[in-house]
Amino acid sequence: MSFAGMALALLYVSGVIGSPSVYSNQSVATGKGGVADEGRAGVHIMAFGDSLTAGYGLENSHSFPVVLERRLRELGYAVRVTNAGVSGDTSAGGAARISWALADRPDILILELGANDALQGLSPKHTRENLEAVIRTCQAQGVKVLLAGMQAPRNLGQEYAAAFDALYPELAKAFDLVFYPFFLEGVAFDATLNLPDGMHPNPAGVERVVQGMLPFVLGMLE
Repeated sequence: MSFAGMALALLYVSGVIGSPSVYSNQSVATGKGGVADEGRAGVHIMAFGDSLTAGYGLENSHSFPVVLERRLRELGYAVRVTNAGVSGDTSAGGAARISWALADRPDILILELGANDALQGLSPKHTRENLEAVIRTCQAQGVKVLLAGMQAPRNLGQEYAAAFDALYPELAKAFDLVFYPFFLEGVAFDATLNLPDGMHPNPAGVERVVQGMLPFVLGMLE
C-alpha cells in the first residue's frame, strides 16, 4: 500500500504540470448492451477525471476511454465511451463542471479524481465533499457511478494518508457505488508500464488499467 501511495505522489505532480485539456471520442458501437434512451444506440459511458483519464502524454488512441471502448466493443457490447478528463483537475474542478458534463447524457460515469488534491495537501474533508457533490449530481440524474479510488502520498503523514485513503471506500459504501479500489493497480511503480516521466501509464499501462477495471464495468452493463 505504501508503494502505491508513493507512486501517487509522483502522479499528482504530473496532473498539476499537465496543461488543462479535454478530449472526447464519440464513436458508437453495436452488439450487446441495451439502448439507453430511444434514439441513442448503445450505452454511453463517460470517463470523468484528471490526466489519467485525459491520456496525458499519449496519442488519443491510447487514452483510457478509447482503450476501454475498444475492449468493450471487441466483447460485443454496444457502447460509446467519452473522455471528460482534464489534466490537472482537482475534485473541486470536477464538482464545478459536472453539471455541464452531464449535458452529454451519460448512462454510466467513471469517477477518477482526487489525486491533485493530495499533491496540494488539500483537506480530505473537502475532497470528500466535492466528490460527494459529483456523485449526488449524477444520481439525481439517474447516472450510475463507478468510483475509482486513489491513495495519498505517504510523505504527507499517516494521519492525512489514512483520512484520504478511507474517503473512497466510505463514499462507495454510503452511496452504494461500484468501487474500483485503486485506479493504478498493477501499474504504479512499474517502469515498463509508465512513460519516461515515471508518472503516467504508457499504452501498455493503460491496457493494464483497463484490464483491471473491465470486470467492474461489465458488471454494470449486465
